[in-house]
Amino acid sequence: MRQLQWTLRRRVAALCVVVGVVLGLLAVSAAVVAANNRQHLDTLLTKTGPLRTDGQALLSSLVDQQTGVRGYAVTGDQADLAPYRTGVERETKLIASMDALLDDHPEIRRQLYTVRDQARQWREVVAQPAIQATESTGREAAQAHLTAQGSGRFTTLRGEVETLQGLILALRNTVAENARRTGNTLVLLLVLAAIVVVLAGIALLTSLNRLVIGPVTTLAAQVRQVARGDYQRDIEKVGPPELARLAGDVDAMRRRIAEDLSEVRQARERIEWVNSQLEKQAEELVRSNRDLEQFAYVASHDLQEPLRKVASFCQLLQRRYAGKLDERADQYIAFAVDGAQRMQRLINDLLAFSRIGRLTTGFTEVDLDRVMADVAGQTEATRRYVDGELTWSDLPVIRGEETLLTNLLANLVGNSLKFRRPDVPPKVHVSARRVGEEWEISCQDNGIGIEPEFADKIFVIFQRLHAKDAYPGTGIGLAIVKKIVEYHGGRVWVDPESPEGTLIRFTLPVPPEVRELEEPAGVATPEERDGGSDDPAPADDPVAERSGKSSADPARPASDMKETV
Repeated sequence: MRQLQWTLRRRVAALCVVVGVVLGLLAVSAAVVAANNRQHLDTLLTKTGPLRTDGQALLSSLVDQQTGVRGYAVTGDQADLAPYRTGVERETKLIASMDALLDDHPEIRRQLYTVRDQARQWREVVAQPAIQATESTGREAAQAHLTAQGSGRFTTLRGEVETLQGLILALRNTVAENARRTGNTLVLLLVLAAIVVVLAGIALLTSLNRLVIGPVTTLAAQVRQVARGDYQRDIEKVGPPELARLAGDVDAMRRRIAEDLSEVRQARERIEWVNSQLEKQAEELVRSNRDLEQFAYVASHDLQEPLRKVASFCQLLQRRYAGKLDERADQYIAFAVDGAQRMQRLINDLLAFSRIGRLTTGFTEVDLDRVMADVAGQTEATRRYVDGELTWSDLPVIRGEETLLTNLLANLVGNSLKFRRPDVPPKVHVSARRVGEEWEISCQDNGIGIEPEFADKIFVIFQRLHAKDAYPGTGIGLAIVKKIVEYHGGRVWVDPESPEGTLIRFTLPVPPEVRELEEPAGVATPEERDGGSDDPAPADDPVAERSGKSSADPARPASDMKETV
């Protein structure tokens, strides 16, 4: 019959159960012994001690009674009876106190009652008659009575009290011996528990060394041989069933690895081929980028020349033959001039958009207050033409490209001046506040506003929401704004909670060197500064388009808002 082989878990569990049962029995025994020991100590401290003290005090009170009676019989003075009366009261209280402690000791209680009765008899036979004789017949009679009756009876009473004290002392010695014995037993049980724990630890270490450490060491040696490249070596199953199964799994993995080696080699060859193709594609991409840069150069130089020639000759035709041809010819010439000018603006804006982040001068510290002063100078003519107002307050110093940031703010301010409400002087305010590790910069105006459904569409390149004759521009300004902000590691959006006009917010990172020096805080009380004087607006202002509905004309139909790509 095949012998049952126990698993490691079962062996450890059996050892733990045996040790647990033994320790449990020892713990129960220790608990019982500790309870008995505590009971003996309680009796020793709260009963036998007070009983011995009260026994001594009881004898003292009886002696005080005898002394008081004898003194009164000699002097006849009532003051000499005070010890007698005090002794009687103390006797009563002491007997009651001792009686309350003797519920578990009836023998001592009976002796206490005997002392109580003997004391009562002594007072009835000796003390009270002596007091009465002193008061009625004189001191000689009282003394004679005490001599005849008191000596023997009080000696008997004293003997009873000493017997009571002997019983209490015997109880005290018995309880102390029991407490000592239970204490020794408790110590013995603790020693036994410690021995059991030590033996269990030794047994566990021995078992682990024989059943776990040894087999695992052997298995690890075999695995290291396989890891060094000997994939054909079979791994021997050793140790308890768990480790044997682990060895079998490792051996199965070894066989699988050996089988997959050929596939890995083939895959490596395929990967090398793919890498070579990727390198070729990367070279092609570099070449394509060079072609795109060449195209940008051609668009900015070579294509500008024929476009300027077309525009110039169209304008020359318009000036020379205006009014000399029929009305339709004048209209065609005007269309050609307008188309050439719009093509020039589109090419210039597209080139500006493509150069963002590609032609870089590196990040430096940029004071946005100084940038806003430059923007105020650039937009001075437009503001003078529309009687506009530009203010800013407490703008931070950030890291970025000053030229791009100037372009960003100029586009935002130009948009705010362009998309104004009829007959309402435009007001633009730029402010900033600290939000965590970013500066949040806001551009607020009192213009026509933006409908929420168009908030995302306005940042798309060449996206127009108005007809080209309603507002000038190419529709690329806010796309440039978005690209510049993202190039600086920020984000831009339209705040729909603006109570009036349009509120565009964008974020710029706080420079790392000042993040721990500055406390995040927003701009609280802005100090507004005048942005410049007013001049007439130029005819061609290449700022971005954005859509909105004028508050002066809420009933404008949706058909007036057109999208142009």
